[in-house]
Amino acid sequence: MEKTGVPDMRVTIAGVELQSPVIAASGTFGYGIEFDEILSLQKIGAFITKGLSLEPMEGNQAPRLIETSAGMMNAIGLQNVGVETFVEKKLPEIRKLRGAVCFANVFGFTIEDCVAVVEKLNEAEGIAIYELNASCPNTRHGGMVFGTDPGLLEELTQRVKAVSRRPLMVKLSPNVTSIGGMALAAERGGADAVSLVNTFVSMAIDIETRKPRIKNVTAGLSGPAIKPIAVRMVWEAARAVKIPVVGMGGVLRAEDAVEFLLAGATAVQVGTASYADPRAVEKIATGLRKWCEAHGVGKVSELTGGLSS
Repeated sequence: MEKTGVPDMRVTIAGVELQSPVIAASGTFGYGIEFDEILSLQKIGAFITKGLSLEPMEGNQAPRLIETSAGMMNAIGLQNVGVETFVEKKLPEIRKLRGAVCFANVFGFTIEDCVAVVEKLNEAEGIAIYELNASCPNTRHGGMVFGTDPGLLEELTQRVKAVSRRPLMVKLSPNVTSIGGMALAAERGGADAVSLVNTFVSMAIDIETRKPRIKNVTAGLSGPAIKPIAVRMVWEAARAVKIPVVGMGGVLRAEDAVEFLLAGATAVQVGTASYADPRAVEKIATGLRKWCEAHGVGKVSELTGGLSS
């Protein structure tokens, strides 16, 4: 295609307009403020905070992050300062940032904990959307992960949505039989959007010591190795629901982002790439704009669901 004018890179998720469909993923971008002097937040759409819990969490013991041949495994353990400290100390600094909007990732080990975190965030300014992490084990259901049981996921979503004063995006676990069915359960529960996929449960063994390489034994696999599976899951989820789908999993280049958009995603998240290059999310956003210009795409939103049969 011939080159066109400057493309419109804006997308909308649950009524929230982003200046770019490229988002910095939770757990890979701190609380956003750490990256303000590293890259231009005005060139990306949003950043998502570390997962916020009701009480502070120290996370798992080391080693808890290792490199793999095509990505990385992590068992950080959702380390965070807790929602109260976030509101008091982090959020005032976030409100000073210009450009990308802030999404707050929230989690809990009971439905009541998740509800309580959102209720505390409701009173604070500077947050555009809540991203609810459904990959946590529910301690009141014998450790069953919220995101692997459709009934439990629907209940969790419904309860959190009932108290939320902001749009709710549910982050789905890929460790399920039917990702489309789980996306539909979130939609039934009132989710305004879904994001996927979270990391895949994985394991690595040191063959010399015969011990797990991760102290927690299992960990979450992310990076380029999971991208083809993630693209397929985004495609399945987008066909199952009417709400926006945000895709993630191994996005390293602008072309990767285009794949997710064509599969049905409204926006994409960049995670593991930020560990190798702290400016990755900005570079991908810039690359996507250039790709659209070179391919005659006037509006990036036109790519969503544009897969040809």
